[in-house]
Amino acid sequence: MTNVQTTTSPITAAFARARAERRVALIPYVMAGYPDLATGEALAVAFGQAGADLIEIGVPFSDPLADGATVQHASQIALEHGMTLAGALELAGRVSAQAATPLVLMTYYNPIFSYGIEHFCTAAKAAGVAGLIVPDLPAEEADPLLRAARECGIALVFLIAPTSTDARIETVARVAAETGGFIYCVALSGVTGARDRLPEDLAAFIARVRAHTSLPLAVGFGVARPEHVAAIGRIADGAVVASALLNAVDAAPPDQRVATGVAFLRDLQSGAHLDATSSP
Repeated sequence: MTNVQTTTSPITAAFARARAERRVALIPYVMAGYPDLATGEALAVAFGQAGADLIEIGVPFSDPLADGATVQHASQIALEHGMTLAGALELAGRVSAQAATPLVLMTYYNPIFSYGIEHFCTAAKAAGVAGLIVPDLPAEEADPLLRAARECGIALVFLIAPTSTDARIETVARVAAETGGFIYCVALSGVTGARDRLPEDLAAFIARVRAHTSLPLAVGFGVARPEHVAAIGRIADGAVVASALLNAVDAAPPDQRVATGVAFLRDLQSGAHLDATSSP
């Protein structure tokens, strides 16, 4: 098993706090610039105030290979509003000034490379970003960003899919441990999107990952209901909700979108408390 860093990061502390309170950590997703800049910012701040353990801020990208229709739609709208990586960093800075919740920025590698890896990590640190998710960056090619992120105290979060071999899981776990944070376990093969039920083999998948790392494990892709959160809490440390949350916000009248998002998060929180037999 690969061990994590000994330094306590904001992300590590957030998972430890959730564990001490006998609940699964909830990680809601906000697309920077969606449905508009002000509402996206208000949503992120409100999620922090409502008890989110971490907040994932998505950076819109023209070729979001890991994202399903809902996130792609949000990304396209945000791009039309002029959102950029620099704009997302500015947004993160404003959110971190208003909420103590650790922020995890989700972006693809090309914008980071174009921005300048060291320059980007320095700017992310200044904006209060605690972690980075870069879904198209393989662990084997992550050294430049890994070094820069580590120097800035930022965790680099890698995704592991159910199709990953044990050798692949071991590689990702070893690299991920260099900056701490958590590992993002993709619940199903395919792209993001709300689902009616979680895969039946999810527990076996999580057990395979757990055998290779002591980092917290968060499950995403398809999480949409309190019962999903409860099921994840029995086997993992965190639950990421994106598409279902975006759908709820998108369906609400403009003046009720923030309240609707918070209500959706609170509904998920009803499934977050672990029962006596749960042992993530």
